[in-house]
Amino acid sequence: MVFVLNKHKKPLMPCTEKRARQLLQRKKAVVDKIFPFTIRLKDHISGQVNLQPLRLKLDPGSKTTGTAILNEGVFPVRAIWLGEIKHKQGIKDKLDTRRGVRKSRRSRKTRYRIKRFSHRTREDGWLPPSLMARVEQTIHAVNKLRKLLPITAVSTEHVKFDTQLMTNPDIQGISYQQGELFGYEAKEYLLEKFGHQCAYCGKTDTPLEVEHMLPRNPVQCT
Repeated sequence: MVFVLNKHKKPLMPCTEKRARQLLQRKKAVVDKIFPFTIRLKDHISGQVNLQPLRLKLDPGSKTTGTAILNEGVFPVRAIWLGEIKHKQGIKDKLDTRRGVRKSRRSRKTRYRIKRFSHRTREDGWLPPSLMARVEQTIHAVNKLRKLLPITAVSTEHVKFDTQLMTNPDIQGISYQQGELFGYEAKEYLLEKFGHQCAYCGKTDTPLEVEHMLPRNPVQCT
């Protein structure tokens, strides 16, 4: 697939490699970018072509974000472009290293300087640097695609698993707050769960501790 721009560098529908080669050979288009390969038509303007609705779909991830562009102007809907956004890694480690260097420099050069970081506050909407980098990188990639394709809609996948619903399909309402431990104290629940039985000797008439399955100070049962 080759990206296509009109005379005024506005995005048009992409074309195949064969079609792009024909346009270049007939001098009807010129190369606008090498990567990603984009051609620009010499005589077409925005009102002379019919654009089909394109939808950009994003699947966020910790290391990569999947992207897909669907052509909703045809039936069945088909994907015309697939890609991945690889996110930066190790941001927290780099910040920790920088923090250590600055702390060391303050202790060597400016021992009596008042600490400034104790007066700093976080603004509303603050995100961790690693997460903020992913958001900004995704926005940057989306803006680049919008300059190359006539995207009319953007969708983002939000994955949430309801583990309680997966275990009990009939759960609803207040039942989410009344789980297996409802009405029990932690110690009472653990003792009843294991039948008031010692994990080592099997006796049921001996005093047991909450952590008798993995005792902090194990002793031999008598």
